[in-house]
Amino acid sequence: MEFLRRRSTGGSTAANGKGEGAAGPAPVPEEVVAEDHQIRLSYTAKTSEGVRLAAGPEAMAELPGMLRDVARTEVEVVHPRALDTGGASPAIIRSQEARAWLAAHGAASPITRHALYVLETLDTIDPAYETFACALLDGDVDPSGYPDFSAIVGGVAAHWDESTGDLIVRAVVGWGGNGTRGDTDRTARRIVATLFRNILESGDVLGRAEGMRPSSSAGSAALVCQHCGFASAGQRALYCPKCGMRMVRS
Repeated sequence: MEFLRRRSTGGSTAANGKGEGAAGPAPVPEEVVAEDHQIRLSYTAKTSEGVRLAAGPEAMAELPGMLRDVARTEVEVVHPRALDTGGASPAIIRSQEARAWLAAHGAASPITRHALYVLETLDTIDPAYETFACALLDGDVDPSGYPDFSAIVGGVAAHWDESTGDLIVRAVVGWGGNGTRGDTDRTARRIVATLFRNILESGDVLGRAEGMRPSSSAGSAALVCQHCGFASAGQRALYCPKCGMRMVRS
């Protein structure tokens, strides 16, 4: 009986050890368990109507002054892009256009690059024709100097009228990114109104600018300004988008 009892106990222990070592893999579930990954980006811009100002040698130099009492940082002026930048675009999926965009604006401050990215993405400004005076207008920046999602950036955008030579100026602001804040839209409206008043008080106002903004003529040959050397994006410009002088055609 003792022999049988010991054998039974040993057999039971061996069986338990064999069972533990031979445990199979966990069964594969019949339903797929998916993990969700998403990011929501929102960009918004506001612009005023254009104001027609009398042209003059110092017309463009007055743009930074229109941001008085509004700009929280130093005003940076971005001149129209030259034609040799190609179809520059801030869209990273178009690698050739993105490289051209970085070559044109890589030396700008983080605030200006953020403003250009938002406003060009929304087609609010035309960098082929317009001069853009930009600064941080509201909100904060991160330790690297880049605006927060609720920070409002922008200023005024100006271009020379192709038929009359008048300077057309309008207020342009933008904001956005990963996040939302309810009072940003109200603050942006107030800033646009302030910038618009500054434009009206800046010089000889000729009236409201009517009509669409000029658009670049893709694929057309460049018309080079004989005064400043800027290559205009198209043959139909009568005045240089950069210096405002009349284009001389041979």
